[in-house]
Amino acid sequence: MIDVRRLVVLREVARQGSFNRAATVLRITPSAVSQQISGLERTLGTAVVRRSTRGVELTEAGRVLADASDSITAELAYAQNLIERLTGGERESLTVATFTSGGQRLLPAALTRFAAERPGVELTVLETEPEDSLPLVREGAADLALAYHFDGPAPVRPRDRSGLIWAPLLDDPMWIVLPAGHHLAGRESVALADLAQERWVHGCLSIDELLAHYAALAGFEPRVACRGTDYVFAQSLVRAGVGISMIPQIALTAEQGGLVMMPLEQPCPSRFVGIVTARRTRANPLAELLVRTLNDTVAALPLPA
Repeated sequence: MIDVRRLVVLREVARQGSFNRAATVLRITPSAVSQQISGLERTLGTAVVRRSTRGVELTEAGRVLADASDSITAELAYAQNLIERLTGGERESLTVATFTSGGQRLLPAALTRFAAERPGVELTVLETEPEDSLPLVREGAADLALAYHFDGPAPVRPRDRSGLIWAPLLDDPMWIVLPAGHHLAGRESVALADLAQERWVHGCLSIDELLAHYAALAGFEPRVACRGTDYVFAQSLVRAGVGISMIPQIALTAEQGGLVMMPLEQPCPSRFVGIVTARRTRANPLAELLVRTLNDTVAALPLPA
């Protein structure tokens, strides 16, 4: 039988890449970390780590076990929360991780519907990007996450070892935002090649690489005026005449004064929004309810024509 405490140690060694750093996080000695890993290897009959001058790396067996440890520890935490609620020791709660524009445009209406159906549930919302929110769901620190990816496969693939499930929610095409009075403002849509001479304002770091790829297909290299991390800020800079911006449709600001927004002609990049939940032996009815309300919200969402 594998000792769950040893799985926790292995998981931290995998994260830290060092016995010493893992020991610091776990508040035990490096010798104790080594003993736990050795005990785990004796139980399995195979090595789970490979030591080198560069630190500690997991073997293939170690990677399989480290992946499983996230799900196992999350299952135990979820079970403990269920038991505490059954015994009256804790209120029902739901924790949601979300990226900023998803939280602004999709989550409020969904949470309003959710709260109407389950008024006693304590809601917690964590604002974070997908690279951080997915581990939160995997570890049980969040019950579900609103996440996104751009071109390419979803961050969670079917039947992988992540312990996560990706459910597509919305295709979110990129739009072009221009300052009012721009010479292209009268068009119904615009091709990326028509914007070759413009300066660009980014509202997300990922947009830099995305735009560079599509601009190369259109035969130009974009000139960037600002690499920001907020779509609302980016649109305020467009309004001020700093440049133009490529913005996901659901991140277009409701305050359109001084701006012109139009869809991109094909080939057009998109952002793909989805809901990430964890595979659990026991379903989470609160998470399932919020997933339904999010889908209802998207179905009723008024988007720019």
